Amino acid sequence: MKKTIQWLSENGVYVALAILVLLCIISRPGQFLLAENLRNLLDQSVYLGLIALGMTLVIMTGGIDLSVGSLVALAGACGVVVMNQIGPADPGASIAGGLFAALAVGTAMGAFNGWVTAYAGVAPFVVTLAGLAGFRSLAKVVGGGGLVTVGTPELGDWIGFGGIDLPGLVTTQGKPVTLFWGILFLAACAVGVAFLAHRTRFGRYLVAVGANERAAQYSAIDTRRVKLLAYTTLGALTGLSAFFNMARSSSIATGNTGLLYELDAIAAVVIGGTSLRGGKGRIVGTVAGVVLLQVIRWMMSAYGVDADWQGFVSGAVILAAVLIQRGQRRR
Repeated sequence: MKKTIQWLSENGVYVALAILVLLCIISRPGQFLLAENLRNLLDQSVYLGLIALGMTLVIMTGGIDLSVGSLVALAGACGVVVMNQIGPADPGASIAGGLFAALAVGTAMGAFNGWVTAYAGVAPFVVTLAGLAGFRSLAKVVGGGGLVTVGTPELGDWIGFGGIDLPGLVTTQGKPVTLFWGILFLAACAVGVAFLAHRTRFGRYLVAVGANERAAQYSAIDTRRVKLLAYTTLGALTGLSAFFNMARSSSIATGNTGLLYELDAIAAVVIGGTSLRGGKGRIVGTVAGVVLLQVIRWMMSAYGVDADWQGFVSGAVILAAVLIQRGQRRR
């Protein structure tokens, strides 16, 4: 019995995802099982998924980052401005410039959070709470307080809606089902982050710092550097998320883009099995957690539940996951 409970506690996110998918198939088979719908579920997981991967590394160290939503707006706005400066005369340079700008801003701000946390000794909650307000303000400055639009929407469409056509699969309009670039990037990043977290010395250091930072220091681990790299990686992935966000909508609403992304990212990480206390992380579980949240949103939409309830659901999921983790520690 104890082994069964232990197995369920460790694999609960997969069981819950399987149950929800089964319910969707039974109740809405004509909608849920459409190839384009399944593709769209994965595509809607891209923005959150990239951030959640980096958030897993930070939470493994016992940290937290509340600024990622605002950073999406800032990095995306900077990417749009650079793309518009280069213009449509050189599409390749325009796309590369937008990507570089978004990644550079995201990486720099993530490194800033990590440096202040690790080297200045300020609590992660305080540092990133300041970033939540500060980055959003900077995004509004860059965007003139409103919407920043890509001057050449065709470039954004190619990034956001281009990809690889899946052979033998067509949409309800008879067009090929395309696996968008964002989905492919998310898959590649998930593999890379999983390797980093579970197959490298850095990954072992993340666990050691989160489990017992003082013991890690006594073991000659540069704990400050580990934290800095974790936050920097999260910043880079947030910048990549901002780039695809900007490409998909061909714009960035500096006041609203990325709003509450931090809540959803933390929810996905925690329900995926990563402990908020640090010292434990599961990248595959995080990916499953992201998809689980998207399936819940799909069900709410399919059943006509008001979208305003989504934040409540995310909060309830976080609370439930933390209570389950607490129960595991007591056993």
